[in-house]
Amino acid sequence: MVQSSASAGEPLWAGVDVGTQSLRVAVVDADGELAGQGSAKLSSQRAPGRIHEQDPASWWRALGAASRAALDGLAAERLRGVALCSTSGTVLLTDGRGAALTSALMYDDARAEAEERRAAEAGGALWAALGLPMQRSWALPKALWLLGQADAATRQAAARGGVRLAHSADYLAGRLVGAPVATDFSHALKTGYDLSAHRWPTEVLDQLGLPLSMLPDVVRPGSRLGAVSARAAEETGFPAGVPVLAGMTDGCAAQVAAGALSPGDWNSVLGTTLVLKGVTTERLSDPGGAVYSHRHPDGGWLPGGASNVGAGSIPAEFRDDPAVFDAAAAAFEPAGAVAYPLASRGERFPFVRPDAQGFLLGRPRSRADRYAALLQGVSFVEKLCYAYVETLGAKLDGRVMVTGGGSRSAYWTQLRADVLGRPLHRPEQAEPAVGMAVLAAAGNGSLSVTARRMVRLAGVVEPRPEAAERFAEPYAKFLGELVLLGYIDERLARCAA
Repeated sequence: MVQSSASAGEPLWAGVDVGTQSLRVAVVDADGELAGQGSAKLSSQRAPGRIHEQDPASWWRALGAASRAALDGLAAERLRGVALCSTSGTVLLTDGRGAALTSALMYDDARAEAEERRAAEAGGALWAALGLPMQRSWALPKALWLLGQADAATRQAAARGGVRLAHSADYLAGRLVGAPVATDFSHALKTGYDLSAHRWPTEVLDQLGLPLSMLPDVVRPGSRLGAVSARAAEETGFPAGVPVLAGMTDGCAAQVAAGALSPGDWNSVLGTTLVLKGVTTERLSDPGGAVYSHRHPDGGWLPGGASNVGAGSIPAEFRDDPAVFDAAAAAFEPAGAVAYPLASRGERFPFVRPDAQGFLLGRPRSRADRYAALLQGVSFVEKLCYAYVETLGAKLDGRVMVTGGGSRSAYWTQLRADVLGRPLHRPEQAEPAVGMAVLAAAGNGSLSVTARRMVRLAGVVEPRPEAAERFAEPYAKFLGELVLLGYIDERLARCAA
């Protein structure tokens, strides 16, 4: 669907986001204005035991539909590049030509329990040094599981380089180019790639029986992987010969779209969960395991963490008409109760406690008061997350960008600005596909400089001067309860106050 008509002859760039429920394509011009976009639905196969698969062939069909929709009405020959992002940790096996041999194990597939233990044991010292606590949903345990399920002939072929591991963005880039391609160091992170030494840790892989020949080469995001083949051009509408560039994971792509790319900048993504991603010159070391870092394409690091609270903490009873409840909640500042609104057991950030449970201190006076307590609780968690990364050495002196579905609420965004005590910047287009279009425009040049030119702001929400004092007492109760429960220590509580 065409969004605007860019000037005739002006170059365009395309970004592709391979999500869970849909694949999206965005086309932007040199000023970052959205020229066209398209999407196509994706379906999953789920089973008990947190099994989650998708058919890689469906991604290709979706790409063809979405790309043609995005290019509709545009002069496709103006396209100068395309880059792809996908969910972190989604992998499959392909043959030596790039054809899928297996279904894709999705980012949240958690069947590789035994393989997680093996990977954690074999590379424990390295994972600790890199700040990467191994998880069964990460790509390395999944790769071991896929190889373990393969027949003898496939394992022999893997040892000879005839079978390859591909992340979902790699698979589609290979289909566009017509041959297997390198991966980027963003997707490679959860496959065990050593971002500090820029190499696959062969000493760990050898212990695990994972042949190095199975793994792709690793390049910087924005590197040229090849060009759209004539066959792919027929199926997607992307012109033959257009450069295909290495992308990033979807979380990093959203950070690019938000323009949070300079040291001290942060992006708060308020979706079902709350995700913080920032920029530091040095990699943060987090003994608690709540924060890990991607590499910045321009140098430096992109630390981040994901809480289990967020818009998903708001019960369905408040979702039918959120604007009405937002207006009602404004009368309860502060709310009559203090909440840590975990929807289910377990927390990942700003502390790691699989046994953590939410709490509600006090008794709300009404449904609106209860709703206000939930909104304020998520905002308190966000403030604590920023305090936590600051204790690790992160700078917070740049801009804070806010994205995600929860940021569409004007009231909640104002509340968050009040609680944080700092301006919140809202980018105009914060979709990962847009971030990949910006990366395609940057290529091997400076991503930060390109983003400053192309990322457009929709507005800035300033904190209200009187609000800090208003929320001081409930926030102190919030921190105190976390200390009593043993979820945080006194030092963090003092730093967060």
